[in-house]
Amino acid sequence: MTRAETAGKGGQRHHFVPSGPDRTAIVHRAVRVTVAASAGFYPFVYAVDRPETAIYALFGPVALGAMSQIPGSGRQRAAVMLRALPVGLLLVVLGTVLAVSTWAAVLGMLVVGFVLAFAAVAGPRAAGAAPGLQLCYILACFPPYAPQALGDRLTGITLGVLVLALCEVFLLPAPAAVPYRERLADAIATAASAAGDETAARPPPEQAAAVADQLRATGRNLRLSSLPPAERPAGPGRADRALAHAGTAARRLLDQLAHSGDLRPPGTLAPGSSADADADATSADLLARVSALCDAVAAALRTGRPPPAAGLVALDTAIRDFQAQRLAQASGPPPRVPGGRALRRQAAVLGTAVSVRTLYVSVTVGLDGRRTDPIPPQELFWYVDASTPALWWRRLAGNMTLRSVQFQNAVRIAVGLGAARLVAGSLDLEHGFWVLLAVLTLGRTTVWETWSAVRSAVIGTLLGAVAAGTLLFVAGQHTDAYAVLLAPGMLAAFALGPLLGIAWAQALFTLVVAAAFAQLAPASWQLAEIRIEDVVTGSAIGLLCGLLAWPAGARREVRRTMGALLHACAPLVPGTVRGLVAEPPGSVPPPSTIPVLHCLRLAEAAYLQFRSEPGERPAAMWDWHAVLIAANHVLLGVHSLPRIDQPTVTIPPEAVARVGTAADQLALATDRVAELCAEGAPRLTPVRSVFRPSTEPPLSPPLPVLIDLEQWLGSLAAQLARIESPSAPAAG
Repeated sequence: MTRAETAGKGGQRHHFVPSGPDRTAIVHRAVRVTVAASAGFYPFVYAVDRPETAIYALFGPVALGAMSQIPGSGRQRAAVMLRALPVGLLLVVLGTVLAVSTWAAVLGMLVVGFVLAFAAVAGPRAAGAAPGLQLCYILACFPPYAPQALGDRLTGITLGVLVLALCEVFLLPAPAAVPYRERLADAIATAASAAGDETAARPPPEQAAAVADQLRATGRNLRLSSLPPAERPAGPGRADRALAHAGTAARRLLDQLAHSGDLRPPGTLAPGSSADADADATSADLLARVSALCDAVAAALRTGRPPPAAGLVALDTAIRDFQAQRLAQASGPPPRVPGGRALRRQAAVLGTAVSVRTLYVSVTVGLDGRRTDPIPPQELFWYVDASTPALWWRRLAGNMTLRSVQFQNAVRIAVGLGAARLVAGSLDLEHGFWVLLAVLTLGRTTVWETWSAVRSAVIGTLLGAVAAGTLLFVAGQHTDAYAVLLAPGMLAAFALGPLLGIAWAQALFTLVVAAAFAQLAPASWQLAEIRIEDVVTGSAIGLLCGLLAWPAGARREVRRTMGALLHACAPLVPGTVRGLVAEPPGSVPPPSTIPVLHCLRLAEAAYLQFRSEPGERPAAMWDWHAVLIAANHVLLGVHSLPRIDQPTVTIPPEAVARVGTAADQLALATDRVAELCAEGAPRLTPVRSVFRPSTEPPLSPPLPVLIDLEQWLGSLAAQLARIESPSAPAAG
């Protein structure tokens, strides 16, 4: 019923051994499901003699409690179950009506299977409830065609889900995880402290390295793959989009602060020249404002109230004043022009201020959640003035492509369930819904995972069938024996199955279904034989679908989507540079980033699925997370540089030529890395940029726009080199 294998260190496949808290959570869930299922099943069988109601009261909690992996605390899970109940009732009605013929049921299964599986684009909670809702239709769409039993079915599933929701809240409820807003607030508070420390002298190398490592580790804690599913801001709504954007901005801010240590003044804040002193004083003033704004954003996240709008206005004013001072310093007499270190430090400080501005806006929108007027740059904050239906449509339409892993999974599941329903109906298999149940529970995103699950499931079903056949032969028609065994059997199946693996889960569940159905109608040892036949049939169909439909899962798709993302980013680099150095200033608009945003969403989804798939992983592999960081770096530069760096003086032709050549080289390098990612080819020599910011003198004249472009292009070159480099261990 649950995945029993995962990837170990080095990619070796082994049985997953839950930790102490995980084991406790599994046992508690088993208790809740058993109590809820028993509370509906026994009274309807023995008190009022309503077997149809009893079976739905049993499978309602099994569907949404055991089969579904709804994330979150007890209250969060109960809320999801209550919202899913009307959908489940509608699916029971639909299945009951379409059970009139095999082809009607098959067509309904295709549609229902795709829609529910594709609902994963709405976030982890919708994805978690989908398997249980699938079962609501599966149960009702099989013969006998009995519309007169619809009332009993709806009553049973309603009672079962309501009791389960009560159990989630009051019976050994799951504790709440650390909220995402609190994690984000802690990370921003760390950034505020680091930004305040940046005004001090450069610490010893060992201490600076330790601080940088701590900042990077804090940023990694905000990655969606490291968050509990219930706390991931992954929905299509405005608040979730804004909070996810805030997390990306916070990670970039922490990374900028980690890299800025080498540019801090050595020894004291009194460098060798008065020009450097003036430049460092200007940087310190802006950093102090950055630190204060980070503290304000962290406090807003903890209280849930948006930060004051005046903070954003003050930051924009400070950035404009900072740029004016930089331009005045750079255009003064040569003795008053700061040196290369001070100039680059100013560019780095400006980059942190831009990241904080993005953070401030996105947190404000995320906490408020309401539609607002456009916020510049509008293409970066496109979601703030979009309607809620438009946000949902963009998410759905954006994933309606063969390059989307969500679309691939939905097609695979729908075809598998439709084929299983067709086979079960055409062959008139008794208890044919077990065929679909096998497809639903054993299907995985890769063919090797599916084969591993099927192999274990068939072995477990055979052993369980032998035990169930023996039980049915010995107990005969003594239903009291089955009544005594059912509740302990469910508890053992739902607890030991996830703990010990798929084989145990299938063996124990076979005993459970035998004990349940033997109380509803006379049963013989042949019920166990039917169970084997149905599970093997469903396993074969699921395996065949896994073999024919995207058998590699996200492994191939992550290469394609990452390659497409970098290909989309490549033309943005020279486009942005040419727009900034154009004559007259502002005559060339920045390039559109809409294609990159679309590719970024597909790449993030493929990356998340790739990280969830066990399997062999070589020691040296592509660092896909570095690709996502590079794409966000490009997007930030495209939107922020034209706003803050419109030159007010003519840029010399030689400087224009140099920066244009560098941009063209980086675009070619980005395309080259994209092709290597997409093809999975061996990595070549790391990217070399004409910019080496830490060693070369600044561009002449040292205009702010040229220094900022140097920093942006040099950082992108370093990130591409990190992606390509085969020597650094990859994060995957």
